Amino acid sequence: MYLISVTNSLLALGISNIDTDYDGYKHHTDSYALRYNYERNFKKTFPKELLNDFEIDLVNQMRMFDPVKEIDGAKSLIRFFKDSDIPFCFATGALPMPAMIKLDQCDIWYDEKLLATSKTHESREGFVLEAIERSKEYYGKENFDRIVSIGDGVWDLKTAQNLSLDFVGIGDKNRTKLLENGAKHCFSTLSAFKKSLI
Repeated sequence: MYLISVTNSLLALGISNIDTDYDGYKHHTDSYALRYNYERNFKKTFPKELLNDFEIDLVNQMRMFDPVKEIDGAKSLIRFFKDSDIPFCFATGALPMPAMIKLDQCDIWYDEKLLATSKTHESREGFVLEAIERSKEYYGKENFDRIVSIGDGVWDLKTAQNLSLDFVGIGDKNRTKLLENGAKHCFSTLSAFKKSLI
């Protein structure tokens, strides 16, 4: 339903010719979806202030659908990280307000200071690097001995590879593709991943 909300928000901003093959995008982010479709429609440079309007409308579109459901084990994994003093951060291709709505709907703990989004970076590499910096500041660390990126898509894996980060794949939908592209650790669920840490 989220991608339907993105499409409807683009339409609400007067963008009529929308490329809905979101999986084929150069960057799998809300901010890129807006700029890419705006510029291909209007043949002019995207005005950055439009991003705020898009974010507000996206929230309104999301509220027309049922709340999102928690990915199995997400809430428990975040609680485990917190209780075990394991530093973590959220890196998402969504914009801040939609990301926080999804976390709220799933009753998952977060702090805005630990939320890196596509509001500041169109590319996944950009906001993952921002997430690392936010995490260093939040936890008072100069460096981390090991950084692990967790994701379910091939683009998540490629981002981790591009940044020389360890990667853990989640879910069976893309498991074969992830393994074929070099993923070394894949789990069916976040709950299964958490069990491997205990």
